[in-house]
Amino acid sequence: MDIFLIILGAISLLVGLLGCVLPVLPGVPLAYLGLWLLHWTDKVQFSWQFLVIWGIVTVVVQVLDFVIPVLGTKKFGGSKWGTWGSTIGLVVGVLMGPLGIILGPFVGAVFGELLYFNRYPNAVARENSSQLNQAIRAGIGSFIGFLTGSFLKILCCSLMIFYFVKELI
Repeated sequence: MDIFLIILGAISLLVGLLGCVLPVLPGVPLAYLGLWLLHWTDKVQFSWQFLVIWGIVTVVVQVLDFVIPVLGTKKFGGSKWGTWGSTIGLVVGVLMGPLGIILGPFVGAVFGELLYFNRYPNAVARENSSQLNQAIRAGIGSFIGFLTGSFLKILCCSLMIFYFVKELI
């Protein structure tokens, strides 16, 4: 039974790592499941503190994966309309597959900013740029936020793989 759980845990960790770049898969939770599968063997017993801390990290990284693109939109000068557009773009993008998840927040932020400038024609783009440039900047901020979230997921899954392998050696 231990060999089965170890193999299933390793598969879970590898699929979790793939899930960091294939947004359809919940990468970090799958990797966390891999740690639990190893914990259920007779060979390895992680401490409850270790498992709780990694559980919290898993939840935080999952939440940040949705929040960081919105923060990137704001950081690059997007309005609340661009922030909402980024969020809606992410949700719609999830329904459209991996490419939609990557492009959804960008397109949503740009579209939200353009709607903002259309709704409020007297609104002035920041830093003396055109409204289209400002909308694209907000989209770029959203995309950078997406990349940052992906990096965090890869880092988290890589550390879980490290602890998994370390306990088996």
